[in-house]
Amino acid sequence: MRERIDLDANATTGLDPEVLEAMRPYWLAGGNPESRHGLGRAARRAWEHARETVARVLGAHGDEVVFTSGGTEANNLALFGLAGEGRPGRIVATVLEHPAVGEPLGALAARGWVVERVPIGADGRADVAAMVGALGPETRLATLMLAHNETGALQPVGELAAEAAARGVAVHTDAVQAVGRVAVDFHGLGVATLAAGAHKLHGPAGVGVLLVRRGVRLAPRLFGGGQQRGIRPGTPAVALAVGMATALARWEAEREARTARWRRLRDRLESALRAELGEAVVRHGPVAEEQRLPQTLHVGFVGVDANALLMQLDLAGVCVSLGSACASGSTAPSPTLLAMGVPEALARGSIRFSLSATTTEAEIDEAARRVIEIVRRRHDQGAWLDGSDAAGAPGFQRGASALQ
Repeated sequence: MRERIDLDANATTGLDPEVLEAMRPYWLAGGNPESRHGLGRAARRAWEHARETVARVLGAHGDEVVFTSGGTEANNLALFGLAGEGRPGRIVATVLEHPAVGEPLGALAARGWVVERVPIGADGRADVAAMVGALGPETRLATLMLAHNETGALQPVGELAAEAAARGVAVHTDAVQAVGRVAVDFHGLGVATLAAGAHKLHGPAGVGVLLVRRGVRLAPRLFGGGQQRGIRPGTPAVALAVGMATALARWEAEREARTARWRRLRDRLESALRAELGEAVVRHGPVAEEQRLPQTLHVGFVGVDANALLMQLDLAGVCVSLGSACASGSTAPSPTLLAMGVPEALARGSIRFSLSATTTEAEIDEAARRVIEIVRRRHDQGAWLDGSDAAGAPGFQRGASALQ
């Protein structure tokens, strides 16, 4: 079997061996951080160090860090906590949100909240002016993800938060795809709450954080021993917290090198595809580098059915995605791409490539070769992957002239 190439890091990443080693002592030893004996004190020190590390890397205070089971729980705790138990109001959002935010918003709508979704631009970024214009007297909450999981588009969260704060509206941001890929400054963003997870940055699955700004009160969703300010009570998972903190510290130490390498490999992949497939390759998302994740490439293949291409690539040993792994069972085109004005046929032919810290140049070159081979083979057989006639398919061309 061919060597498998993982280009689906936005779904998850493998555990960094150094992270595993940092966690090992806390898996093997006992000790509840709430206990007063020696084992408990050792666990407490590790727990507090992990919390302070997360706070330092993400620009927060230690007492603003709440460890959770992952980004999904963090998003839910924030949204339901900010909504509270009182009279329903209005929430401003967009179609950009991940299901971990979109579905809680749907649940709040079922309880009487009005969720207003404002348009996004053709580059996949939120329209801040439209979001601010939607803020009204009944608006109690706005939410905007920091980096889009499909297109890699970085969102203007700080701009929204500044305008919302002037109107007394709390802002939550889902930063799961941003943390560990770009610098994130919780206080600098000015949001009330921020969600992140460890498994996107070579940390362990099953742990994330919710940052809650000092002075922001969340209505409790869980009840127990009162740990973590009562926001997320229960016996602390020390090993997992140590794992997330170690992964974040590792990213911080290598940030500049990882970023430069990701951009080079991401652009190398796109150039290789365009050199052979020409205008049949259409990239989605912002043009400006500062508005993009450095390791995400989302492209549409003209005339190609992405579901069929995904299966062909899996057989060829290349792991990619159609978009959010949490919605991967759907065959419908991405709502985000449609909201960007991407034609439905092209949206149905779109694939996301996302790189991890361990992706190599050789893997990028081999993945590009396999993608090109599959698309060209189907073209030579007289049909695109969707079964349609390939003759005269728009934009298909071979050769480096497409780069000129």
